[in-house]
Amino acid sequence: MKQTSKIVIFALALLAALTLSLAVFAEAPQATAIDKEAFDALLAAGPVAADDVIAASEWASAVRKAGILRVGGTRTSFLFSQLDETDNGIRGFDAGLYQLLARYILGDEKKYEVTQVTSSTREAVLTSGQVDAVFATYSITPSRQEVISFAGPYYTSQQAILVKNGNKEITGIESLADKIVATQSGSTGPSILAEYAPDAIVQEFEDDIQARTAVELGRADAYVTDYTLILNTIVKNPGVFAVAGDVFGPVDPYGIGLPKDSDGVAFVNAFLREIEESGLWAQLWKISLGDRTGIDTAPAAPALAE
Repeated sequence: MKQTSKIVIFALALLAALTLSLAVFAEAPQATAIDKEAFDALLAAGPVAADDVIAASEWASAVRKAGILRVGGTRTSFLFSQLDETDNGIRGFDAGLYQLLARYILGDEKKYEVTQVTSSTREAVLTSGQVDAVFATYSITPSRQEVISFAGPYYTSQQAILVKNGNKEITGIESLADKIVATQSGSTGPSILAEYAPDAIVQEFEDDIQARTAVELGRADAYVTDYTLILNTIVKNPGVFAVAGDVFGPVDPYGIGLPKDSDGVAFVNAFLREIEESGLWAQLWKISLGDRTGIDTAPAAPALAE
């Protein structure tokens, strides 16, 4: 066979393989993207606080003087705070709240900067004065309240069960007996399983990715973790996973972290109350979570702590 013929045959084979790969990619389910236009329009319609309201708060006055709201947050939480590299916008439920707060104080929802935080650095960035507030699906706990203060809660979650799509054996917490159940070590998962599913075979993993991969590959029958984290997983992996049964366990309130004993707590709670009563909270929930998870009815906003 001539060399030219070999090259042509190789090129045709390569083209066929590339075409097949593109077809498979095109057919693969895609994660449900946020409606950017609706999200941005909602922020632009947010309220702006009167000057006397700002002046009455030392915390808000400092933010206005600085001209920017410094936020401790994330850029990788798909439903709550996800960076869009096409326009550098950060969108999601948490992101919408702090951008509405920036507009409330500064008259411009774009006047914010985000410092990336992890579960182990959230208190540190507040106590060091590096940020003004933390928005990061931040659970209100007594131990954290010894170090910082919280506004809110603005959202609540519970535990839920993630299974591989099509699993008919696990229908809720009562069906976890004798099943291999993944959870994250160092989280509340092991103790919650000990209380609610004492006959489950608990397998602890270092992080969320390892735990859900075990379910996907069949090394675990289910994964018990925070319902919010499960919603993120389902939306980012359409058709792969499902929720089994109802949420359960203690209610987990999410708060906005603020410096200890700051009068920002009262200010931010007043802001939350205003956007809840106006319907903005429910609209933000619908755009960020409801429309993307197939949940039609927005929950009632949790009662604010006094």
